[in-house]
Amino acid sequence: MSTGTLGLDEDLRAYLLEYGVREPDIMRRLREESDRLPMAQMRSSVEQVNALGLLLKSIGARTVIEVGVFTGYATLGFARALPLDGTVHALDISKEWTDIGKKYWDEAGVSDQINLILSPATDTLEAMIKNGDADSADFAFIDADKSGYAAYFEACLTLVRPGGLIAIDNVLWSGRVIDQSDQEESTQAIRAFNKALYKDSRVDLAMLPIGDGLTLAYKK
Repeated sequence: MSTGTLGLDEDLRAYLLEYGVREPDIMRRLREESDRLPMAQMRSSVEQVNALGLLLKSIGARTVIEVGVFTGYATLGFARALPLDGTVHALDISKEWTDIGKKYWDEAGVSDQINLILSPATDTLEAMIKNGDADSADFAFIDADKSGYAAYFEACLTLVRPGGLIAIDNVLWSGRVIDQSDQEESTQAIRAFNKALYKDSRVDLAMLPIGDGLTLAYKK
């Protein structure tokens, strides 16, 4: 046991990745291609995707909503964790970035399990609700524009079943959430979202220091 959370320097994180994560070759190749892009920081971390994949298996997830795809590294991890009849509804607006992931989804044989929707996520989520999909998803992952987090969360809370989970990425925002000199729009949005979620009695929650900070919200 420990009374605090251990910080990871580069050497210790390398140890974690060597002995604590089994990253398939196809995911490694997608990660390496993603990391050559100018917006490489948008990729989810290896350890985060690995942990969420185990979580999906543990709750018997079949339906996942992903808000924000980038090159689909997390998407691939989610799809691989689902049963063959499972579905990842992957929401993004960039054909350029998602086209990179499609090659690997095809190679991995999971393309039929990924429903990629290129449209503003708020529109897609609203359409899913109107289509009668409330309480149908097992898990949602939010990792998109920070100013949209509150709206994405509300929609996902409607779509996820009671007992399901919503994971929200970047909640520690590289430490900027506690830097009061940082008044940038995204930083303020993250701060406001974290405070509002803490007070939200509809969910139980745990904020974890994995990746750039990950909050898990359990729908009551």
